[in-house]
Amino acid sequence: MTAAPNLLNAPEFTVSELSSALKRTVEDRFGHVRVRGEITGFRGPHSSGHCYFALKDENAKIEAVIWKFAHARMRFKPQEGLEVIATGKLTTYPNSSKYQIVIESLEPAGIGALMALMEERKKKLAAEGLFDEARKQLLPWLPEVIGVVTSPTGAVIRDILHRLEDRFPRRVLVWPVKVQGDGSAEQVAAAIRGFNALPEDGRIPRPDLLIVARGGGSLEDLWSFNEEIVVRAAADSMIPLISAVGHETDITLIDFAADKRAPTPTAAAEMAVPVRSELLAEVAALARRVSVCWQRGQEARRNELRAAARALPAPSELLAIPRQRLDHLGAALPRGLKANTHAHFRRFASTSGRLTLRVLHGQISHARQRLTVSGERIALSARSLLRSRRERFTGLEVRFKASKLANAQAQRNAIARQRERTHRLAERAQRAMVTLLQRLDARVGQSEKLLAALSYRSVLARGFALVRDEAGHPVHAAASVAPNALLSIEFADGRVAATADGDHSVAAAPTPQPKPVTRESKPAPKRVAKPVDQGSLF
Repeated sequence: MTAAPNLLNAPEFTVSELSSALKRTVEDRFGHVRVRGEITGFRGPHSSGHCYFALKDENAKIEAVIWKFAHARMRFKPQEGLEVIATGKLTTYPNSSKYQIVIESLEPAGIGALMALMEERKKKLAAEGLFDEARKQLLPWLPEVIGVVTSPTGAVIRDILHRLEDRFPRRVLVWPVKVQGDGSAEQVAAAIRGFNALPEDGRIPRPDLLIVARGGGSLEDLWSFNEEIVVRAAADSMIPLISAVGHETDITLIDFAADKRAPTPTAAAEMAVPVRSELLAEVAALARRVSVCWQRGQEARRNELRAAARALPAPSELLAIPRQRLDHLGAALPRGLKANTHAHFRRFASTSGRLTLRVLHGQISHARQRLTVSGERIALSARSLLRSRRERFTGLEVRFKASKLANAQAQRNAIARQRERTHRLAERAQRAMVTLLQRLDARVGQSEKLLAALSYRSVLARGFALVRDEAGHPVHAAASVAPNALLSIEFADGRVAATADGDHSVAAAPTPQPKPVTRESKPAPKRVAKPVDQGSLF
């Protein structure tokens, strides 16, 4: 009770002023902080792109928010139940009287959290089938072009090129990327998809084999190759891919999605191509074996030919019988020619004996008779055809005249029906017009009565007057009338001009009550308009 009088002189704060003062105090005292806690209440990014959740430990909880632009730059995305270390700025949210941390960067809290996140992501991608053996492709035996996705400044690319030069020199295309840090996962995924997007016959050749390589490092350094975007790009690659990330003991998720895993980048180069010297030695050995086999085959065929030659008869024995047959036929050929000539001569003589002038005349007369008969038949057929066509045309003419008359009669009937319908419509339109005019006349009469009922002239007829100023505007109050102002007073039976008096004290006097007008009272005589200088209304 004693402290209350002392607070009477304390300044008053509005709610907004107090919230702003608290906001400035919190932000000045805690500019940037690092908070370790477990993510709770995370349901994914909001429709606006911002993320809202809370960080908690065993005894407390703090609200957290990640703005859209900061969330897009983060390498580690927030997940429900993940223990993280958040770096950001502490501030307040005045609308709900609570404080919160605006997170700018996010990282897992220790190796255990990274391994848990890696295992959870591995199970998720394995459930989608990205690690199935059926998806993996066979590596080409001797690729013409090898694409390498790695850092251009590290020792990895030099080791790969040196190993390829020693074993079997091939053409190498390097896609330079960041292999750790912010944006490295996106660059590696873009490089894998970029190699796959190259055309087959383009200016830049499409690789036959891809190697994604990086040197050894900690789990945090190799985390870019555990990102989901990199694993999906490796699984979707249509070009066979070798994963060579880290050393023998380093395991990343891209190793499970790749077609082949190499323990080191140097081992990836050894998997990519065979040893050239070994291939040359093997080719030479195969060439010697082919030569020896060919010589043995030739010798075997030569022996078979000799054995077959010994088993065949002599050429003179094979041609003896055909030669004897040829001699026999040659001796019989002159006699056969003479006999054939005599047979053809007899046939010719027999045919020429049948070709006489009488036979020819008989054939000509027979042909002439056939021609005459055919001409008569053609003339009869033509006359019969003309007769049938004439009868047909006559029938068509009769039918045409009959149809013409019927069509004309049908048109007359249709015209008569349309004329009758037009008359009926005209009568209906006339009746409708009369009805419409009657309705409009009734509406005009009702409007006239309503206008007369609402007109101010009916009020004037009850004894009131309408005062107008010099411009013809109605006057609503005495205070708006200037001294000596010209006025016009309208009564029910006419208008009277008047001049306003300058003394307004008269306006304060009580207004006399108008006497009631009975029905038997005679109407007041018309007042004659007085000149302006003959008196005052007030």
